[in-house]
Amino acid sequence: MTDMSQHESDALKSYAEASGFRLGWAKFRRHKLAVVSLYIVGFLYFLAIFAEFMSPYDHSEINRRHVLTPPQAIHFVDTDGSLALPYVRALKGERDPVTRRLSYVEDDTTKYPLRFFAPSEPYEMWGVIPLETRFIGIAKPDRKATLFLFGTDSLGRDVLSRIINGARVSLSIGLVGVAFSFVIGIVLGGMSGYYGGWIDTAVQRTIDFLQSLPTIPLWMGLAAAVPPGQDPLVTYLMITVILSIIGWTGIARVVRGRFLALREEDFVLAARFSGASEMRIILRHMVPSFASHIIASLSLSIPEMILAETALSFLGLGLQSPAVSWGVLLKDAQSLQAISQSPWLLIPGLAVVVTVLAFNFLGDGLRDASDPYGKT
Repeated sequence: MTDMSQHESDALKSYAEASGFRLGWAKFRRHKLAVVSLYIVGFLYFLAIFAEFMSPYDHSEINRRHVLTPPQAIHFVDTDGSLALPYVRALKGERDPVTRRLSYVEDDTTKYPLRFFAPSEPYEMWGVIPLETRFIGIAKPDRKATLFLFGTDSLGRDVLSRIINGARVSLSIGLVGVAFSFVIGIVLGGMSGYYGGWIDTAVQRTIDFLQSLPTIPLWMGLAAAVPPGQDPLVTYLMITVILSIIGWTGIARVVRGRFLALREEDFVLAARFSGASEMRIILRHMVPSFASHIIASLSLSIPEMILAETALSFLGLGLQSPAVSWGVLLKDAQSLQAISQSPWLLIPGLAVVVTVLAFNFLGDGLRDASDPYGKT
């Protein structure tokens, strides 16, 4: 009984002495979906950063002999039933005698072993580092050997490679767009909550106006301002600015609410009476006190940016080919005929769903961790 009491006493002492970060991290780890989502988000950004190396092929490489090829299966069992190292079978085309539609079937007589860090055609990582190795590929490259794990599109380009390279744009536009929105939201929301008066009225009426506009027509109007035929990088930056102009309102409302709650707190009044400047009060005392709330809000805003970019590109208002994003890839699945005959073209949509769900669960976990003393 004494040992148990001593153990509980030590635990209570450790809890009382723990920092806010440790308490928040402990609460975050109890949110299992958030922890899993953290690993998923980290893996997705790892793929995006090293997209060239992780892709089986160059995302723009055209293979006319394998147009709209279905996904190839990886086999671990040989034709005689014995276990074998991972391999894919060769594909051969067969044309339907009635519809004349070309289809692909596996050739059981020819197989191609797979390996990690497989040799490949020369390419450049990030356009700078020359490499001749990819993360996975055919062990002994052959002109007829193919590895289309997610199939190919209407030009014979590998869908998996395009999804991985598209993640670089779709995921980064969420971060960059939220960063712009953060700056606009923290400045205007902070001014609105701290000063009040006519500034608060002007900012809040602007937010009300922006939130009352129909989203898609607003996107169309702003996207029309982007000159056609621009460099993909310029278009990317313009789309990011457009999304930031629309997306700052939610963060500004969060910041305003926190400023209204904090500006009459004792520590803010004490800093004001001690002669601290308004900028120091805001940046040194007020913003750090609710930084965790801002982080949680930002993590929930990133998937909104990703969905917005996907919708713009899907509607033809955002990025255009040859730029690659998940929205651009989904344009190939706009028709019912494409979906019925080539359902693997919808796989980029699955990537969007997984990413958005992961960010939402991660945001829920961060929101719980931002209040470590609250109830779970």
